[in-house]
Amino acid sequence: MSPKPNVSEERKEQITEAATKVFAKQGFDKARMDDIAAEAKLSKGTLYLYFKSKDAIIKHLLERLFEREFSAIQSIADNSRPASEKLTLFAEKMIDDIHSWSRFIPIMYEFLGRLFRQSVVQEAFKKYMGLYYDLITPIIQQGIEAGEFKVRNAEEVAVAFGAIFEGTILLWVYDPERVNLEKNLHASVKLLMEGIVK
Repeated sequence: MSPKPNVSEERKEQITEAATKVFAKQGFDKARMDDIAAEAKLSKGTLYLYFKSKDAIIKHLLERLFEREFSAIQSIADNSRPASEKLTLFAEKMIDDIHSWSRFIPIMYEFLGRLFRQSVVQEAFKKYMGLYYDLITPIIQQGIEAGEFKVRNAEEVAVAFGAIFEGTILLWVYDPERVNLEKNLHASVKLLMEGIVK
């Protein structure tokens, strides 16, 4: 007998997809739970069974996005390549993945603008940054210990690496005509790698 599908998870994904469309179209503040329910083709009562608020939906959306991103790059951290190759692959994977989640970026930055007012976004972003540092800092430390990198502080390089991605994406959100997201990310990562590799 085949196992029953997880209807609860399927329903959450249906709601999350609908919410993403509504948030992208209307912005977070103007979007209503009624709008999300209509987009998901569910009753408002059913929607509230799964998510009690818009905050709960965005927390789930961000966590799902971050978990998917990090599960895909965990294998890079776990393999036996030199640290410089791992960092390059790590960057290429993140850049490639931007195409699949670029529609979330304006929504993410709308919520990041609320960081100082809403703990739900702070928690999701803090969790994301913790996962990021847990993955990338040991790779950099491996490169330092193996004599590949001329830097001494792995955490400082991890922060710089993250700042390249977060900063370039933010600039692209503000001025997509001036900032070519993929091209500028590749160029910035190349400059960082040239600065740390012996």
